[in-house]
Amino acid sequence: MGKLLKKKDCKMTEEITAPITSSEYSADQIKILEGLEAVRKRPGMYIGDTGARGLHHCVYEIVDNSIDEALAGHAKKIGVVIHADNSVTVEDDGRGIPCEMHSSGISAVEVVFTKLHAGGKFNEEGGAYKVSGGLHGVGAAVVNALSELLQVEVRRNGKVYKQFFKRGDPVAPLKEVGVTDKRGTMVTFKPDPEIFETIEYSADVLANRLRELAFLNSGIHIILTDERQEPVKTQDFFFEGGLVQFVEYLNKSKEKIHDKVIYLKYEKDFLAVEIAMQWNNSYTETVTSYVNNINTIEGGTHVSGFKTALTRVVNKYITESGMGKTMKETLSGDDIREGLGCVISAKVPEPQFEGQTKTKLGNSEVEGFVNTMCYERLTAYFEQNPAVAKKSFKKVLMLL
Repeated sequence: MGKLLKKKDCKMTEEITAPITSSEYSADQIKILEGLEAVRKRPGMYIGDTGARGLHHCVYEIVDNSIDEALAGHAKKIGVVIHADNSVTVEDDGRGIPCEMHSSGISAVEVVFTKLHAGGKFNEEGGAYKVSGGLHGVGAAVVNALSELLQVEVRRNGKVYKQFFKRGDPVAPLKEVGVTDKRGTMVTFKPDPEIFETIEYSADVLANRLRELAFLNSGIHIILTDERQEPVKTQDFFFEGGLVQFVEYLNKSKEKIHDKVIYLKYEKDFLAVEIAMQWNNSYTETVTSYVNNINTIEGGTHVSGFKTALTRVVNKYITESGMGKTMKETLSGDDIREGLGCVISAKVPEPQFEGQTKTKLGNSEVEGFVNTMCYERLTAYFEQNPAVAKKSFKKVLMLL
């Protein structure tokens, strides 16, 4: 047996130490992907996939830039048009992308559309944006790289500028083409069929996201136009009530426990949080959360801060009001949130998301911020509105 093992060991040693001749690995085989070539080579790293989800994500990236202008207080209206050939135009009335020459030797517009990790969101000293959804600064450049054709038109300082790109490469430098009394940026792009499995946009998918953005950013007017059908279909999204109207929309088919939506808002040191909530007669909890307009589908510190505070406040109220005289133990958070429709929207200057997909907020300071605000504001609200408290908590107590 020992001889057999020794013979086998020798054979294994021979196999391991034998020179590799079938596939040489040298410095010449290491390839560097320059510029936007990396995006075209691995699009899924930047937009998730090359199916319908990734296709629609391209529109969101350009719209997010316009939303960032609105968040900074410089835009009020955003238009999205799906053209007959499935190209898309996104237009806003913001400041317009700067058109001056950049220190890199090309115009600032060309920098934004051809360089990854470039934009006003990275300038910490006097930056153009305090909060932003597109923090990586890759949105415009990625969409350009994955488009068969892209045209950008900038109206700024009384002048009109245009530049064309083909599969990420500029056809010519930025050019001044006229004068105007308007301002803003208009981007038209056609997704590249060499990249995407489909280039057929769903108006319903886009409408859902644009409606969501209009709810989250009260006072911003977003218009979606679909030119692929006769007559041309236009949908307007404008919600002065913001999150309150969002919760009313989520609860529209349900019987409400209390009529008015509870609304909380708090800002401190560049952090801000808005919460709207309303209980209904269902047994389903619907807590939807966002950070800088990004849907954090896995929640995060802003959601855990809210849930902890809500549980404390409700149990305290029930105990002090005498509603829970027959209770043997405190209510759990799950019990309290049964039938709750709630939207949480946080604005965070430097959000830390867990995972590239941005589905869970990790900033520890946000949890304490939201927890403290909710505990104080909800305690005061229920003390001032005992009828709402009794209606909402009576249902929970009946379930025990």
